[in-house]
Amino acid sequence: MSNKFDAQEDPHSWKTRLALWRNRILGSRSFQSWAAKMPIFRIIARRKAAGQFDLIAGFVYTQITFVFVDTALIHFLNERPRNAGEVRAFLKLEPEATQRILKAGAALDLAESPQDDLWTLGEVGAALSVNDGAMAMIRHHALLYRDLANPMETLSKPKGSGGELSFFWTYASSAGHDSDEAEPYSKLMADTQPMVWEQIIGRYPFARHDKMLDIGGGSGAFIEAAGGAAPNLKLGIFDLPDVAPLAKKRFAGSALEERITIHNGSFRQDDLPTGYDLITLIRILHDHDDDVAQALLVKVCDSLPKGGRLLIVEPMAKTKGAKKMGDAYFGLYLWAMGTGRPRSYEENANMAKAAGFSGVKPISTPLPLVAKALVAVK
Repeated sequence: MSNKFDAQEDPHSWKTRLALWRNRILGSRSFQSWAAKMPIFRIIARRKAAGQFDLIAGFVYTQITFVFVDTALIHFLNERPRNAGEVRAFLKLEPEATQRILKAGAALDLAESPQDDLWTLGEVGAALSVNDGAMAMIRHHALLYRDLANPMETLSKPKGSGGELSFFWTYASSAGHDSDEAEPYSKLMADTQPMVWEQIIGRYPFARHDKMLDIGGGSGAFIEAAGGAAPNLKLGIFDLPDVAPLAKKRFAGSALEERITIHNGSFRQDDLPTGYDLITLIRILHDHDDDVAQALLVKVCDSLPKGGRLLIVEPMAKTKGAKKMGDAYFGLYLWAMGTGRPRSYEENANMAKAAGFSGVKPISTPLPLVAKALVAVK
């Protein structure tokens, strides 16, 4: 007589059964107490406990970092060592509050006090002080944090309905603004994009191509870098009309001016320019929903000649060692923004093949957490 709980009748896969068994063990208070006392498991137990506390305290950590960046305290401490009195005058805080934020920064390794009443940057602070893109995102996150003050309310509404982040990114879905309105968007992109395109410069042979078109190229930060890497490469930018003056201003009078053609248009409504054998999408696809992203890939494939290539560079979900960045960070960020979703390398590759590309292969990047890359051949 078979048992009703026979494995053959269990609808769960072995992975699900293993996960349920693990959760019963780890969710047992008696097991946790036992593991904390055993030398073999004590290190693991402490690491898990620290991870739990990071979940609890993460928002506080980000706000401490925001203070260091938004007040320019990070640069103030980087100029030379400062005593607490100098920091207090700089921040315009009371002595006790000054000590509290300095000690909080030291706990996160943003700051360090190598001797009594003397403060400088810690290791994390020193590395952050030269990362303009990361600091731009830290300042920008003030919008995201306000949208996520009540996360269930944000998730209960349609994506991007009325939040501050979606209002900021309105540029992404309309082309009726002047260049002054586009400038905050383009400045943020210019400040943060180097983190992404630095992952591909030196990793992809741009010089093998005759003409390269960067879609959504903004004011031209990536085009400038690619042009420097390939001196004979002719360049193009395709972006909304309100961005064109910013790109023209960037290259006016420069050595690159004669090599660059700026195309006005929206890839949602307009055909893409032809005559380019390389098209690049740098941090573009994940900002758009599947239907828009797939339609864009089809347009890219149609506009390329036989043997032409598409280069995609952006943060991707399910990246080994960076899974939190994908579905956790970008998952909620893009929801609040109102468009897009994080996609894995496999999803991007399959979408490219569905658009008509015959072959797709990955390109190794130094920091996959920041961006992964793939090239698709027509």
